[in-house]
Amino acid sequence: MVLILLWCLFFGGAAQADPDATRDAFDRLEEILELRIDDGLLRKEDLSPALLVSARPRYVDTEGWFGARAIEVLQNTLGEGSLRLCEACMAPRMIVQDGVMVYQAGPVTIDEIVRLDDQLRGESEPARVAVYIDETAYGLAVKIVDLRTGAVRYAGNVDPNLFENESSHRTYKQAAELERRARGDSVTQVFIDAGLFPGQHISVDWSDQWGKYNRHLTGVTLSIFDPILGLGANYAYVTPLLNTAVGGKLILSLPTGLVRAVGNQQGPTEVIDPLITAVLTVRVPIGRSNYGVLATVSTNGQFTLGISLLNISPLPILP
Repeated sequence: MVLILLWCLFFGGAAQADPDATRDAFDRLEEILELRIDDGLLRKEDLSPALLVSARPRYVDTEGWFGARAIEVLQNTLGEGSLRLCEACMAPRMIVQDGVMVYQAGPVTIDEIVRLDDQLRGESEPARVAVYIDETAYGLAVKIVDLRTGAVRYAGNVDPNLFENESSHRTYKQAAELERRARGDSVTQVFIDAGLFPGQHISVDWSDQWGKYNRHLTGVTLSIFDPILGLGANYAYVTPLLNTAVGGKLILSLPTGLVRAVGNQQGPTEVIDPLITAVLTVRVPIGRSNYGVLATVSTNGQFTLGISLLNISPLPILP
């Protein structure tokens, strides 16, 4: 018991203030907002004027400059004259209306923010978004909310190395994926298979990923080698073991089919490949990357080892 208490005292404890981490998180936030605007995911026209509702430091060491740094980041991103500070938004409020007096403290609602903005902005344009920036143990928690629709324009945790930001994106992607599964929509994947040793097999697969757990892949195949210039169908099943995809392809050789269709010879026609080629494929992904190890065996007697590329364009100029 004593050892446990000592461990908690020296190694557990509460998170300590780290002003440098908070400063770096503000730098990352400015970079993220600028990238979102440059990419068109956020538009300055939809964010300006912005109302800074909350800029709350967590530690005493950052109280002196936290609010000023938040204002600086938003002004650098949105431009001069595009930001308002709502000091009354987080203060206790007493509202008298229709003979009723209400005292409120704590988080302010969207309707209250709009009402306060209408009372205090004068003849200026109404604020479009409300911005919340709070300090956390590892960086910042940021939220930008549209005051007209209540939609969240941006939300995320920002730390110096963007670990929290990556975790937030992963959570949103998981939610979107669960909604897609509920709708029954499929996802199209593109595989570029290049088996180069000791045999050769090169093909491109366009496959729809479907099923309750997204473990089925079906689609069309364009073969470049083994067979040469072939078109066919593919199927693969993603196993729980390392997400290995095991499947096969049934490919029609276009040159062979064309020769047999237009050939006038009575005897056997000499062709490079048989009319139908079956290919067994195994793809083992490398971590969370877009690359995988490929192994194929075909009825043409070709055994190959190589690499499989997932959703990578063969030409950099193409999306």
